[in-house]
Amino acid sequence: MKYLLLSLIISLTACKNSSGDTVTLPEIANAEPVEVPVQNGLKKAYFASGCFWCVEAVFESVTGVKEAISGYSGGHTRNPTYEESNTGRTGHAEAVEVIYDPEVINFKTLTDVYFGSMDPTQKNGQGPDIGSQYRSIIFYQNQEQKKIIEQKIKALAGQYEKAIAVEVLPFQKFWKAEDYHQDYKKQHPNDPYIRQVSVPRMNRFKAKFPELLKENQSE
Repeated sequence: MKYLLLSLIISLTACKNSSGDTVTLPEIANAEPVEVPVQNGLKKAYFASGCFWCVEAVFESVTGVKEAISGYSGGHTRNPTYEESNTGRTGHAEAVEVIYDPEVINFKTLTDVYFGSMDPTQKNGQGPDIGSQYRSIIFYQNQEQKKIIEQKIKALAGQYEKAIAVEVLPFQKFWKAEDYHQDYKKQHPNDPYIRQVSVPRMNRFKAKFPELLKENQSE
């Protein structure tokens, strides 16, 4: 009974669930990647892996990451909203824009962080968040990044019994999510979803990569 009650609470307060198959269109998968210019010495990278509240918090814990912003990417509609994305019909996945200092951390390490903080074999979701809007995507902006991603997936393939379900897509556009989604874990530490899903996911990541955490860096 406790498990059922907890599941109900989480489902009501989390990124809302819906089912649906992956909806990536061929023209998106085959498009030329858009490379985001460096600004003030900082680069940007884009990842999707379940609820963006969780992914944002993971990347913001990493040394060299200045900020992670929640939003939507990988779809075919303009200016998607949270409600529209949750229908699974926009093609977009909940994603994060990671702003990082390439002098401190590189794309390869960010890729390690991404795969080390999720289940790469779960299709159309992560944990309790199920639906095409929660599917896992890693976006590349050039062929060098694509090669890094493909090499990582090849290395991981032998470690799992199931196939890697992460999509590899050319980056096109990132749409920032509504303000109330930003820094959600920090702003709502007692939210049942944060306590029961985000925090355990973060703790599993911290146990794997203690050397990358801001909290473990000496001043």
